[in-house]
Formats: sequence, C-alpha cells, structure tokens
Amino acid sequence: MGNIVEQLLFSASITGPICLMLALGVILKRTQIINENFIDVASKLVFNVTLPALLFLSIISSNHDLASSAPLIGYGLTANLLFFILSTYATGRLFPKHKDQGVIIQGGFRANTAIIGLAYVSNAYGSSGVALAAVYVASMTLLYNIQAVICLSPKGEESSQRAFGVIIKTITKNPLIIAIMVGMLFYLLAIPVPKMVLDAGQYFANMTLPLALLCTGGSLDIGSLKHEKHSTWFSTALKLIFAPLFITLGAFLLGYRGIELALVFLMSSAPTAAASYVMARAMGGNAPLAANIIALTTVCSLITCTLGIFVLSTLELI
Repeated sequence: MGNIVEQLLFSASITGPICLMLALGVILKRTQIINENFIDVASKLVFNVTLPALLFLSIISSNHDLASSAPLIGYGLTANLLFFILSTYATGRLFPKHKDQGVIIQGGFRANTAIIGLAYVSNAYGSSGVALAAVYVASMTLLYNIQAVICLSPKGEESSQRAFGVIIKTITKNPLIIAIMVGMLFYLLAIPVPKMVLDAGQYFANMTLPLALLCTGGSLDIGSLKHEKHSTWFSTALKLIFAPLFITLGAFLLGYRGIELALVFLMSSAPTAAASYVMARAMGGNAPLAANIIALTTVCSLITCTLGIFVLSTLELI
C-alpha cells in the first residue's frame, strides 16, 4: 500500500505543478489581472524569445551525449508518422463526410511537446531531461508542421504546390527549430559562449514555462465545448489514449526504459498544441473546433498523464 501511495505522489509531483499553473492562469484571467492582450503578447515572447533561449541553453550546457539519442529520435519520428497514418484512416472511416476531417486528425496527433511536454520532463528529470527533450521537440516540430499542412490542405495539384510552400515557410521561420539547430552547432563545434551571455539567457529561459503555462490556462475556454461534441471527444481520445498507448508500447517493445521511455510517454501524452488553432485558421479550417480540442485535451491530459506515469513507475519501467 505504501508503495502505491509513493508512486501516486511521484506521478502527482510531475503533473501537479502544471495543473496549478494552468488553474492560476484561469483565475488570473477571470479576475482580469491578465487579459487577452497580455496573453497574446506573452505568448509571442515565449515562442520567439524565451522558449528558444531555454532550448538553446539546454543543449549547449548538456552533459548528455546527444548523438547517442539518434535512435530514439528516429523511433519518435517513425512512430508518430505511423500514428498519423492510422488516425487519418480511422477518422476517414468514422467521419467519412465530415468537412473538418483535417482539424480532427491534427488535434489527435499534434502534441504540445514544447510547453506541456517539456514541463512534464523538466519536473521529472530536471535539466538533463530537458536537454534530451529539446532535440526530440525539434524533430517532432518538423514532423508535426509537415503533417498538419498535409491533413489541412484541400486535395488537388494546385493546393499540393501551395502546401509544399507552407511547409517550407513554417519550418524555416520557426524560432524553436532555429534555436535548436544553432544550439546543436555550438554543442558539436564546442563554440564557447561568454558567461555573461549565458547568465542573461538563463533569466529568459527561467521565465519560459511559468509564463507559457499561465498563458495556456488563461486561453482555456471550457464553455466552447458545447459545440462539435462527437468530433472533439474523438480527437481527444486519439490524442490522450491511443497516441500514448501506441507510441509508448512500441518504445517498450523495442527495449527503451528509464528516462528514454518516460520521455516518449510524456511527449506523446501531452495535450494538443496551441499551434493547431493557428494552423487551422491559417489553412481555412474550423478554428473553433481546433480550440475545443485544445481545451478538452489540456484539461483531460492532467488525469491521463498522471495515470500513465503511475502505471509505468509502478511497473518500474521509468
């Protein structure tokens, strides 16, 4: 009994702080201490400055041999690509004439690895976990952007050419990908960074997760879930039940254990990324449905992720 309580406390120690920060974001928004304008500006600051700084610093100060994590990154890309194909097929069968198939599919595969996933890993394994997660986040961000454009683009030759252009643009202008690529370059070439620059960058990096989680909480709109219930719940089930099961089970069967298995689970069990709303709106998709999926997965992931950590830690796999 004592061991079970211990494992539950361990699970709660990973997801609990994130739950509290999200709740604080909701309260601050309700009490009008923060507003839409603050959330918009702060989100841009996180995406363009503080999160890239966190990822860059995590890589260049890492004691982990990042080259050795190539097989794990390769597995993550392959498993997520296969899950994308399976969820596309399942959505097509269950919602054959639904005009928003692309939004439903995107909600099912596009995990919030850069904020919620990273926060989970940081709580569980500290800076060493974040360094390994940074490279994983970069590869998943690349894949998610390509998959999102594919599933949201209307069919046809002309739209395929446009989709290719959108893919290139979203990848080459993504601050997270740029920061991680530059970080890898500095790490591999052992380029020194002045301590003053490192200290200033660390101030930015330390702001990232608290500010990002406050903004995520402030953006939640549970009241919007009255519409598109069936497609919202189906997408949520894909994201929080089937994706973690499929991707984590595959990693387990391939022999991954400890921090690597935990990383795969925590990243795949993260809720739908806020970027899915932006992408749906930009590609002419059903943005309100995308917002519904983000809200529902964010709330429910705190439960499903805690249960998953509890099971994996009880079985002594992580």
